[in-house]
Amino acid sequence: MVVIITGASDGIGAELARQWAQRDGATLSLVLAARSEDKLDEVARQCQALGAATLVRRCDVEREEDCQALIHAALGAFGAIDVLVNNAGMSAHALFDQVKDLAWYQRLMQINLWGAAWCTQAALPAIKASRGRIVAVSSLAGLLGIPGRTAYSATKFAMTGFFEALRTEVSSHGVSVTIAYPGVVDTQIRYRGFNAQGQPSGLSSLDERGAMTVQTCARLILDGTLARERDIVMTTRGKLGRWLKLLVPAMVDRMAMRALKQEQRPQ
Repeated sequence: MVVIITGASDGIGAELARQWAQRDGATLSLVLAARSEDKLDEVARQCQALGAATLVRRCDVEREEDCQALIHAALGAFGAIDVLVNNAGMSAHALFDQVKDLAWYQRLMQINLWGAAWCTQAALPAIKASRGRIVAVSSLAGLLGIPGRTAYSATKFAMTGFFEALRTEVSSHGVSVTIAYPGVVDTQIRYRGFNAQGQPSGLSSLDERGAMTVQTCARLILDGTLARERDIVMTTRGKLGRWLKLLVPAMVDRMAMRALKQEQRPQ
């Protein structure tokens, strides 16, 4: 099985690679992509120790040419693609009335939506040939609008719409599309995400008590991908919020507000 994982240098992507290597060992070929080659090399060594073949590829999904080169490199090395995991992404937190320049909103959309779309477009012929799997790592912020996350929620709602539509288009080719919706996971993504000025925030705006471990998140994505599940909503609160949004949307708004730290809530 040939698996491409973007955003594989740390966090969910790196752990997913390790768990997949532990599960499939020598029958697995992993293509690990991210901007940080030194971190990718370390993840590759860990996966090789578990028996997997690996290819490390520097890839900035903000650049279409990098996405296309990643897919071409994977096909050149292994001759096929069975799974594409669109995991690379950026976070952001800013109250909209505090944002003066929306340029970084556009950049965030390019990273989170267009990066996944470019990789998927380049890989799709090979995935059709293998009757393979496409995975999009979205967020609960792609199901529920979260205050302070107008930019991030917009990108993740866009991902949800794109991949839900694609799912129907490719189903007759035996290709499955799985969308994962993690909640708060114990990673550094929120600390690196954009603040109102478009700079790394250095802090998390969310109440992180009870955050899901990265190991649990990766396991749920792996299990759901192999089972060709449509959606992986990872928390009870997320599953409940999805349905309450249809029945009592104002309650969901209050739930979303309570997810923020007190000092990060709009006044």
